[in-house]
Amino acid sequence: MSDGTRRLDQWLWFARFFKSRTLATRFCASGKLRVNAVTVAKAHYALKVGDVLTFPLGPNVRVIAVRGLGIRRGPPAEARTLYEDLEPLAGPAEDLVPPVAERLSGTGRPTKAERRAIDRLRGRDRL
Repeated sequence: MSDGTRRLDQWLWFARFFKSRTLATRFCASGKLRVNAVTVAKAHYALKVGDVLTFPLGPNVRVIAVRGLGIRRGPPAEARTLYEDLEPLAGPAEDLVPPVAERLSGTGRPTKAERRAIDRLRGRDRL
């Protein structure tokens, strides 16, 4: 490739979105990745600085702007300089956990503490 481009699968591996280049190649071939709003199904697509990638990764859809092409798969701090996340994840992980259902006192099945209190009132203390 010329100096101003990098293979798409290689860049995804350099930027540490995938653990191996083989996984990145398979993902590119799946047709789930878009570059500048155009679906790409080839791992050898020539990626340039300024391109915008859109792809699902885990439960999120990632929108990434390419800021550098890189020359190697370096440490994570170096990999983060290759891209800019255009849609950062929503807050800390505790925001993603569904809230626990609250129960009004006296409704539904008694809790363990309520059951013990009922047993004490009835004179059936358990040891």
